[in-house]
Amino acid sequence: MKNICECIHEDITNKIKNNILDDDKTIDLADFFKVFSDSTRIKIINALLYQELCVCDIAAITNSTQSAISHQLKTLKQAKLVKYKKIGKIVYYSLDDNHIKEIFEKGCEHIDEI
Repeated sequence: MKNICECIHEDITNKIKNNILDDDKTIDLADFFKVFSDSTRIKIINALLYQELCVCDIAAITNSTQSAISHQLKTLKQAKLVKYKKIGKIVYYSLDDNHIKEIFEKGCEHIDEI
């Protein structure tokens, strides 16, 4: 690919080019952040910051249907943002790990500063 403009600081650009993410990791990271692009999924993550919940409880908290929440939970599970455990007939969901909480909180901090 040809540069649109002449590179002025070739030493700097070469150093950065050698350190930025490769294409596969860039795509994976973009896909990861896409999961955060849905307001219902954000509400689910927000609710799960407090404690593990079943689909019915998440639906009540988010004013959504169980079907809609189940669909969004599937996406969150595939992205490894939530995990689940089954107790009897009830499935409980929680955040997969503390990184998700940290990412959510950092996003909120950024929004609060705008």
